Amino acid sequence: MKLEQNDVSMMFSNTEIADVFFTEYLSSASGNAIKVYLYMLFLSKYGKDVKLNDLSKKLSLPLKEIQDSIKYWEDNGAITKKSTGYIVNNLQEIELHKLYKPRVSVLADTKKSEENQYRAKAIEAINVSFFQGVMSPSWYNDIDLWFKKYGFDEQVMLALFRYCFERSALHRNYIQVVADAWFKNNIKTFSDLDLYYQKEEKFNLLKKSICKKLGLNRTLTQYEEAYIEKWTVDFGYNLDIIELALKRTTSKSSFSFDYIDKILSDWNERHLKTVNDVQKFLDEQKNKPHAIKELEKKSYQNYEQRKVDNLDSLYANVQKA
Repeated sequence: MKLEQNDVSMMFSNTEIADVFFTEYLSSASGNAIKVYLYMLFLSKYGKDVKLNDLSKKLSLPLKEIQDSIKYWEDNGAITKKSTGYIVNNLQEIELHKLYKPRVSVLADTKKSEENQYRAKAIEAINVSFFQGVMSPSWYNDIDLWFKKYGFDEQVMLALFRYCFERSALHRNYIQVVADAWFKNNIKTFSDLDLYYQKEEKFNLLKKSICKKLGLNRTLTQYEEAYIEKWTVDFGYNLDIIELALKRTTSKSSFSFDYIDKILSDWNERHLKTVNDVQKFLDEQKNKPHAIKELEKKSYQNYEQRKVDNLDSLYANVQKA
């Protein structure tokens, strides 16, 4: 591939990196992708043909990693593929186009309503708290759109950025995923968020208890967590009832969440909603074999008695004859 040339002696030239690279691209790109981009940016000043294999050797990266990194930057608009190679695009120009796309922005709103003033303060608090006061202008538009899309109040928006910041994931894709999850859980106000956190904490404690009782020293899979959510949310079962189902696995050499789910699903279909309901049902099941044997014994005794009665009747009739 061929990269565009800027005819300056390498000895006296500099490779400039736009500040928007640090504010918009750095946090979401992998270390290898950054390595590839910076070297491509450096090479873009010289008119030599550069092959992917050469990049692989020069950067000590597998060819697949080079290809994936180039695809990543191409998808993000930082580079553009041509028939002869790639162009390293101007990141400042890209962000400028993003910023001035026709959209309603907090900064462009001339109404100065009380709501927008609160939002502007919230956005500035985000800028100071999580971007050291140098938040890129494009973030302002994104945050404004998220306010409109999700209907979050200012405290929830601040909590959203704090949540992502504390997990070292302050980039748009991750923020969007978390915001979608909160929206699906009907979070609008800080009170809604507080209730959500309480439910999450209760759910996490339940997971830990179940793992401890089953002797599992690992993180549950997504599918196993879905089972627990089904038992607690759909069935309305607490740990006391779930524990009764867990005890049913002690006689098994191996168990699965699917087996436990079958037990709890059966109880739910029988409308067993309390520990007493379940325990009564289990006692009935336990006593059923004994009751069946008693019934069989009684039936056999009745049958034998009927045989004797029939023989006596037959003998009496013979005597009369």
